[in-house]
Amino acid sequence: MKLLRFPLALAALLLLGLTPLRTEAASPRAPNIIFFLIDDWGWTDAGCFGSKVYETPHVDRLAAQGMKFTQAYSACTVCSPTRSAIMTGKYPARTHITDYIPGHYRPAAKLKIPDWTMHLALEEKTIAEELKGRGYTTGIFGKWHLGNEQFFPEHQGFDVNVGGCEMGAPRNYFPPYGITNLKDEVPGEFLSDRLTRDAVKFIEANRDRPFFLYFPHYAVHTPLAGKPAVIEKYRRKIEAGKYNQTTPVYAALVESMDDSVGAVMKKLADLKLDGNTVIILTGDNGGLIGTLGAQGWKPGPTRNDPLRLGKGSAYEGGVRVPLIVKWPGVTKAGSVNPTPVISVDYFPTMLEIATGAPAKGVDGESITPLLKGGERLKRDTIYWHYPHYHPGSATPYSAIREGDWKLIHFYEDDHVELYNLKDDLGEKSDLAAANAQKAGDLRAKLNAWRAETGAQAPTPNPAYDPAKAWDNERPAGKNGKGKKS
Repeated sequence: MKLLRFPLALAALLLLGLTPLRTEAASPRAPNIIFFLIDDWGWTDAGCFGSKVYETPHVDRLAAQGMKFTQAYSACTVCSPTRSAIMTGKYPARTHITDYIPGHYRPAAKLKIPDWTMHLALEEKTIAEELKGRGYTTGIFGKWHLGNEQFFPEHQGFDVNVGGCEMGAPRNYFPPYGITNLKDEVPGEFLSDRLTRDAVKFIEANRDRPFFLYFPHYAVHTPLAGKPAVIEKYRRKIEAGKYNQTTPVYAALVESMDDSVGAVMKKLADLKLDGNTVIILTGDNGGLIGTLGAQGWKPGPTRNDPLRLGKGSAYEGGVRVPLIVKWPGVTKAGSVNPTPVISVDYFPTMLEIATGAPAKGVDGESITPLLKGGERLKRDTIYWHYPHYHPGSATPYSAIREGDWKLIHFYEDDHVELYNLKDDLGEKSDLAAANAQKAGDLRAKLNAWRAETGAQAPTPNPAYDPAKAWDNERPAGKNGKGKKS
């Protein structure tokens, strides 16, 4: 009996020994994730999103390989709130990061803005911290703009930080860039190329382990700049045709961003990582079409037609942005999805892609069902809250979109505007009076959401002076914590 038992036991041990080897071989490495965030990138600022001027062959190729979203939104009409939403999966209303840092201060405006938060609190768990805790190497290359040094990316889950600091824009796109912590400047090297150089090195160094590369370009934010030959190319092109986008230097800046996307895609292909790397490409707010001040309207560098207005406004031009997602083996090449999605959705999406686990304690919903071919999400409502003033035309407002309907509540005079975006993409026909029931229902939902998130509201300003309401002053002595130094 012992002779019979031994072979059986040995066979069992061998079987047990082989099983984990087979399981390990069958388990693929977690996918790399690259998140491009383009600053002030308007909804039509790429060829695949309708531009006839800007040449974006690499972005267009990414769209042809992945899924393009036609109704993607930023969490705010300006940058810092959107960046916090991407990092945390929470609405700006909840974190109280509701304006770009340090924001506009209008001491004589009708309303006084709340005492909002001017940094991303270290207590918030970022997507970088989540992924780092699950074996990912994490790096940021570019704009952070979520507080001063004590709140820099290296304190928020990033192993590598190249250029991420308190600044919202470079001093220059050619050296000296004037960026607080960006060193190793090469004379004549364009900033987008400089950041791409280190991003590519990061990919090479981490080819054998899963990585999260957050690439928030400083482009295409002002101050506008471009390579002289590229600017000249667009000057000739624009002069030879009839286009609504007519700024050659801005076109050159867009092309520099596209070159960066192409260089990263090429490196992935060269290292044979492209089949296991998810790429997300989007913008932080609408394109800058101009600013409004005491002297009137000053045109900006791009156009968002057919959307109304642009960066810093309450309308679609301020918050509708491009979005492309490529998830190899999952997203259908060249697919287009019309489902409304928003910045808070990226945190749960990236976490689910990386781990298969759902995110907890976030406002967003993972869009992985859409990436897998689904037609809708569970939720049907998204929100905005901006209790501030901005020269893009915004006065303090909150907004809600449910289905095709969008309602905007303006705080200064407590009026609402209602639009059906399916029928009226340009928001030309206010239906609040004609459809009072729908307006009332949406306002009630917006009120409930503001209460649930603890959204801060502006208050009457005792120093209000209509003659000086547009005068702007920067907050003095702010240290990034929302308190005076």
